[in-house]
Amino acid sequence: MDAWVIGMMIFISTLLGAFGLFALIWGLKTGQFDDTAKFLDGARFDGEEELKDAVKMEEKKKKALQKKRDDRRFFPD
Repeated sequence: MDAWVIGMMIFISTLLGAFGLFALIWGLKTGQFDDTAKFLDGARFDGEEELKDAVKMEEKKKKALQKKRDDRRFFPD
């Protein structure tokens, strides 16, 4: 192999490594890896009944939040 081929390979691998490092740092800063509940819920709710219960609880939370927002809109503090 010629020296310029080796130099080009080193340049390209360094460029790809820098791109990967940039993507990792960007992901950390923007919170892309902060969803630990997803992994914990996946292990905890691995049966069909547990998943249905989890969906029902999530719907209850959404309804409660919506009701709270509606109450604040009609009855401000």
